[in-house]
Amino acid sequence: MDKKLIRKMIQKCFVQYRHDDSLPFSEAEFEEIYIKIVELKNEEPETDLHDIINDAVYEFLAT
Repeated sequence: MDKKLIRKMIQKCFVQYRHDDSLPFSEAEFEEIYIKIVELKNEEPETDLHDIINDAVYEFLAT
């Protein structure tokens, strides 16, 4: 998956949750979220990527 696209989609999701355009986590945390998104997409290829990203961002904010 295109990492730059995923990063932009994550940023848009954070804006939806009332964060500014910057990502509120480190590069290492982004890598963890990115890997989780890729794994979930590989496990459930029929699931919409936006839904997977939204779930991953929500889980990050909730923990």
